[in-house]
Amino acid sequence: MNDWREQLSGQIRNLVVAPVPDQPGLSFLTLYSPALLRRADITLFVRPGAQDRTLPLLILMHGVYGSHWNWWALGNLADIATRMMQAKEICDFAIAMPSDGMRGDGSAYVVHSDLDAESWIMKDVPECIKQVLPNVQTERVFLAGQSMGGFGALRLGAKYAKQVAGISTHSPVPALADLMPYISDSLAEYERAGKRDTSLLYWIRRNRAILPPIRFDCGMDDALISSNRALHTVLTREKIPHVYEEHPGGHDWVYWQEHIDETLRFVSRLASEPRQAS
Repeated sequence: MNDWREQLSGQIRNLVVAPVPDQPGLSFLTLYSPALLRRADITLFVRPGAQDRTLPLLILMHGVYGSHWNWWALGNLADIATRMMQAKEICDFAIAMPSDGMRGDGSAYVVHSDLDAESWIMKDVPECIKQVLPNVQTERVFLAGQSMGGFGALRLGAKYAKQVAGISTHSPVPALADLMPYISDSLAEYERAGKRDTSLLYWIRRNRAILPPIRFDCGMDDALISSNRALHTVLTREKIPHVYEEHPGGHDWVYWQEHIDETLRFVSRLASEPRQAS
């Protein structure tokens, strides 16, 4: 069947990198994405002095109504990571914070009728960062995010399990149905690839033997707490290894800024472990 995806050139082009003034280690990237068939943006953080090292890569995704700058400007990511890295609390790694494809209220990082936000995250973003940082490790990446970005990290991490070294999410949307109250498009638009393909539980079950480590947390005052508890219950019942935590707080940047250090420690711990043969 012919569709727009068959027209993809597969080539990232027109990459522009601009250091952010007075923000050490932070850059804004704009590029043409073959998966999105349009320009796209990434905020990239690498601690000054670590650019030439061999670095793991964390792809950190945002939620609905958001953009690539959210984790930096609202989550204070660069300052938190810099402080932890300088104090040797965590190892150095590159952190790519991409836009989600900028479709509607949020792409959910899935395939749509006019763009492929899934391939954008799993193919274009690592290839782009590799061009900027030739020593970055893109064979296996870490995925993380909050809210809709948490859904993206869990689903893509499970679907592309062999390419992912770890998954960490905060207040994740466990299913597309949970996202519908916050967006204007229909569920059918988000299920273009099929209900099974867009289900994170389907991919977790299918790839359970090769899943990377998974952790997620949720605020006890979050509207998604029941859905997160239900996901935890299913994973526990089916004996799928994971870590689930609940903390005081709601579905907001106060909560996410407070708990992003847990993701950074999670990534650092896994990145520091001896690599297992795949």
